[in-house]
Amino acid sequence: MNCSLPHRVLLSSPMEAQQDRLCLQSLWDFVTAKEPLIKSPFFPVLFSFAAYMAFCLPYIALDFLSIRLPDLRKYKIQPQNYPSLGMMVPCIVQSVYHHAVLIFPVTFLHWCWRPMNLPVMAPELPEVLLQVAVCLLLFDFEYFLWHLLHHKVPWLYKTFHKVHHKHVSTFALTTQYSSVWELLSLGFFAAINPVLLGCHPLTEMIFFLVNIGLSVEDHSGYDLPWSTHRLVPFGLYGGAPHHDLHHLKFKSNYAPYFTHWDKLFGTFMESHSN
Repeated sequence: MNCSLPHRVLLSSPMEAQQDRLCLQSLWDFVTAKEPLIKSPFFPVLFSFAAYMAFCLPYIALDFLSIRLPDLRKYKIQPQNYPSLGMMVPCIVQSVYHHAVLIFPVTFLHWCWRPMNLPVMAPELPEVLLQVAVCLLLFDFEYFLWHLLHHKVPWLYKTFHKVHHKHVSTFALTTQYSSVWELLSLGFFAAINPVLLGCHPLTEMIFFLVNIGLSVEDHSGYDLPWSTHRLVPFGLYGGAPHHDLHHLKFKSNYAPYFTHWDKLFGTFMESHSN
């Protein structure tokens, strides 16, 4: 009897791993069924733009609705400032231009250099969760250093980063309103981390979606009851109030997501979110 217990324990591990993988296998089978599209050189830029606009649209709707509905207005971080259509359109035009003229050539070169391999099996769920978390932490650190440098060196700020600070009160479409250098730099950080970790293509896609979703939320200008910073305990995550304060004050809160780097470097400022 005592000898059979370790045997059952050993058998349970592969079985649990298989169950974890099956959690994502249906999703991966759906993705690989579109293999000609996924392997197309046009897919990365289409995926990038479609995901960005999909995350922006709810906040765009909220901007127009909350002007008329006081119950929604209370969630606006700067309720005295609302984006107009005239402010939104240039952001959309610039995003389309950047995706067509800048992002597509870069992703095409990446496609030539590293064609996408679509394995048959999906990754295990714990592996996906761990690698997405590590990618986010790495991106947060890389962005923090880049951001701090481009604020501390006046030439870098004026030449490359100032355009992103055109709007003191942020809204969703300001997320990618930036210079070519800034867009390329942050895009490189987001792309290289999954490669360094050897992530499964599905993990790369999930990380990209999480990363762009969090970035849009950061710039949304709303502190909603389900905002990410309210879900992560102990003030470890700054979220929209944290980043909105950066655009308002300029000299604090340089990390995009988490708060530990700003606290360690003495650049953290409390957002006083509700």
